[in-house]
Amino acid sequence: MKILILCTGNSCRSQMAHGFLESFDHRLIVRSAGTDATGKLNPKAVEVMREIDIDISQHTSDQVNTYLDEEWDYVITVCGGANESCPAFAGKVKNRLHIGFDDPTYAKGSPDYIDSEYRRVRDEIRKSFRRLYDEQIKPQIGQ
Repeated sequence: MKILILCTGNSCRSQMAHGFLESFDHRLIVRSAGTDATGKLNPKAVEVMREIDIDISQHTSDQVNTYLDEEWDYVITVCGGANESCPAFAGKVKNRLHIGFDDPTYAKGSPDYIDSEYRRVRDEIRKSFRRLYDEQIKPQIGQ
């Protein structure tokens, strides 16, 4: 099963979702991309994922154009900007979903508060994508 996670910058939320899906089932082919990819990962996203033993440090921040001609079982946007500007895919997309999350890169305040925002968003992504995996994806691919 092929899944593409889209965000605007492809540096934080989409990368976390990508890491979670791969950790749930290594049979999944997961990619993430951005409608305006930054070309780099958010170091704080890498850090909070590492705290729960998921290493996303080798992921790449790719432009969505890289994947437009491919077939996807799921294309999932995780931010409003990507949802609004999601391009038309020349390839076949079986399921298009939007599961939105706050952007922790905009958190302001003490370092502890900023860390807590990254963890909060990470945990929300884990919960939502675990539900998606358990309820929709896993039944389609079997045990």
